[in-house]
Amino acid sequence: ALQNSQHTAHLRLLLISISLSAHVNVGIVNGTEAKPHSRPYMVSIQSNEIHVCGGFLISDEFVLTAAHCWNGSEILTVVVGAHDLRKSTNSDRIGVKSYIPHPSYISHFSWNDIMLLKLQENVNINNYVKWISLPKNGEDVAANTLCSVAGWGQLETEGPKSDRLMEANVHITNNRECYKKWGEMFSVSQMMCTHGHGGSCLFDSGGPLVCGHTAIGVTSFGYNLLCNSLEKPNVYIKISPYIPWINSNI
Repeated sequence: ALQNSQHTAHLRLLLISISLSAHVNVGIVNGTEAKPHSRPYMVSIQSNEIHVCGGFLISDEFVLTAAHCWNGSEILTVVVGAHDLRKSTNSDRIGVKSYIPHPSYISHFSWNDIMLLKLQENVNINNYVKWISLPKNGEDVAANTLCSVAGWGQLETEGPKSDRLMEANVHITNNRECYKKWGEMFSVSQMMCTHGHGGSCLFDSGGPLVCGHTAIGVTSFGYNLLCNSLEKPNVYIKISPYIPWINSNI
């Protein structure tokens, strides 16, 4: 029993450190600056006009992001059409009409860490603002597929956030590997992880994992002591199992 309780305590410590890192939010490390407006679906989710999370347009009035990007009471705004967050050319700030976190979201485990934001007004679709397509219900992406991530998050662990949108190429990791490295934190049915020279860091949470022209994952959590760690790879909520829930809400 003692061993059990020690194990539980250890697991809880690990979870606390990870969920804290998630709640402080997972920029891109070892990435490159994105070509301006080459990812017109990307949005910056902000609190008091400060970037806290990424997100992406999935229609002209809905943004998909991570549930942990909202604390349940704060007022968030969404900036669409941005590249450099210090400049407001081509970009618009839109309020959030309703917050729709997944009803089974469990913050301690990052399970079902996915949320829809219904915007106060429909966005104007143009060269700078477009939505991205989603996978089919239950569709899977093979291990080693080349994909990419993007965000305005930190450029290195403990480093500054980026004003300009950064991106990095990543490869999908085999699910068994992810489970081996994260253990009970990792849900094989809900999550996927990636590896690569570059990857997500703090404040990239909620941004999309993009394969081809499709968003297949939502950036959820990583290792709080080291961004893009080999030991604890970045984890994404797999979008395809949530397609029925998304469709029923939008």
